[in-house]
Amino acid sequence: MARQVGLVKYSGTMGGVRHFKIKGLDADFAGLAGGPTKEQVRNDEAFVRTRENMNEFGGCAKAAKSLRVALSQIIKQYSDPRLTGRLTAIMKEINLKDVVNPRGERSILISSEGQILEGLDYNKNITFSGVFHAPYTITSTPARDSSTFSIPPFNPANLISAPAGATHFRLVNAIAVLSDWAYNVSNGEYEPTDQSLSGLSDIQFSGYLDLNTPTAITDITATLPGSPLMTATVKVANNIGIEFYQQVGGNYYLFASGNALKLETGF
Repeated sequence: MARQVGLVKYSGTMGGVRHFKIKGLDADFAGLAGGPTKEQVRNDEAFVRTRENMNEFGGCAKAAKSLRVALSQIIKQYSDPRLTGRLTAIMKEINLKDVVNPRGERSILISSEGQILEGLDYNKNITFSGVFHAPYTITSTPARDSSTFSIPPFNPANLISAPAGATHFRLVNAIAVLSDWAYNVSNGEYEPTDQSLSGLSDIQFSGYLDLNTPTAITDITATLPGSPLMTATVKVANNIGIEFYQQVGGNYYLFASGNALKLETGF
């Protein structure tokens, strides 16, 4: 792969060389055009494995998107530019655990393999454990429709690594329902096995807490709307995070960087 350093930029192909960007990277890249035609990939027997891989990759991308959409209210301030790819790769790892269905139609069994997602930091460069050092517990209800993020009293000045200029912080507890995904032979698409539950979420915050003042007991409870009945083919992803603010007068201004969110556990 060549890296373009000159002044001339173009889109598409010129003289057999194409110019392109890679998400998350600032440089411009160039490479030789070529490869099989779209018609060959779709119909040629030589590309059976390619079609199977493309099919499953598309399903994994949908499963990854379902989590990002469920957390769309907050995910922008917590994620790095390559989160989509990292999430899709994790879903593909889960997809490979299905030993029942044939290649190209393997299910994405998040309900039984969801532990692979646990510990995911939405920004790999700013981890929750690298910012927040206070003890905490997470307790879910037997119905799996609610959880509480509990933090005993602590001194933020000693147990939080805050960005320069921050005066306050908020803690977040966010739960999201992740359904298994299965291949539908009739329409050739991957679909969630639990349409009504997939993507349900609730996001709750603590109050604005002073970085220089010891805290009281903090409990943040997130509860799914409508008291839904959880099924055996869904997993509830429990995410916890911290975001930083600067107080100016009576207003709190969210920092664009330094915030952290982690998929702590599933239930």
